[in-house]
Amino acid sequence: MTNMLPSTLMIVSPILIAAIGGMICERAGVVNIALEGLMSIGAMTAAIIHVLLETSIGFSIPLALIFAAFAGGLFSVIHAFASVTLRADQIISGTGINLLSNGITVFICQLVFRMDRSLSYRMGMQAGFLGLYPTIWIALFILFITWFVLYKRPFGLRLRASGEFPQALAASGVNVIRIRYIAIIVSGMLAGLAGACVVLTQDIQFTVNTINGKGFIALAAVSFGRWLPLGVLGASFLFGLSSSFAVNVFNIRSLDFLPSEIFNMLPYLITLLTLVVFSGKDYAPRAVGQQYDITKN
Repeated sequence: MTNMLPSTLMIVSPILIAAIGGMICERAGVVNIALEGLMSIGAMTAAIIHVLLETSIGFSIPLALIFAAFAGGLFSVIHAFASVTLRADQIISGTGINLLSNGITVFICQLVFRMDRSLSYRMGMQAGFLGLYPTIWIALFILFITWFVLYKRPFGLRLRASGEFPQALAASGVNVIRIRYIAIIVSGMLAGLAGACVVLTQDIQFTVNTINGKGFIALAAVSFGRWLPLGVLGASFLFGLSSSFAVNVFNIRSLDFLPSEIFNMLPYLITLLTLVVFSGKDYAPRAVGQQYDITKN
């Protein structure tokens, strides 16, 4: 089982990063079901940057991570404009981004590489200290910063109030729309970064199947983690462990007689079961998913 630790943490890292982004967005009052699509945008961006620059510069991977986060944040402005400024349904807006990302990633790959995927790169992100990928340290650092800002800084208090009592927050002189825009863009940046972590550690190129539901698993981790940093950490580890087990189960000879499809569906089955078990618990921010109308202040 100890041999599974590096691969488990490799899988946990992007789920945790994306889940933190989803938590920030929903604590501000906006549902971000677009995590899947934003991760795809980030993964595509990272793959393109790395493939094009890996032979010419020595820091193509850090640059790919930065550009992926930027692309995710830029793409999330669509969700912010639709759900906050236009007060559109947040679920429909996020679903639209997921559908749009499926087409736009293939379209861009066709423009750059003349095929529906990126070229394979020679070398992805390498394991470092203790045989672990640096993505886990990035994820834990982001988790700590998020906890510190949410609970130790005035901005964190305002962000949480935006998802609980936006009208009262506005009455105190705080721009709720600005807070929600920031939360959505930060969420998009983290989702883009998470997508880059996936493609640079778990794959050798970007394809339409690179993310393969990890954004929805991250969204489930937000709910299962009760919108709390430590809860999201625990939920991400649970889902990441189940995904890692599905990958490494082929090394367990006593389970060879079972069809591989059973283990491939295990992460999604656990996700569904946890949502069913905790569906009756209402820990969500009170105003999440609700439209904020500035004219009612």
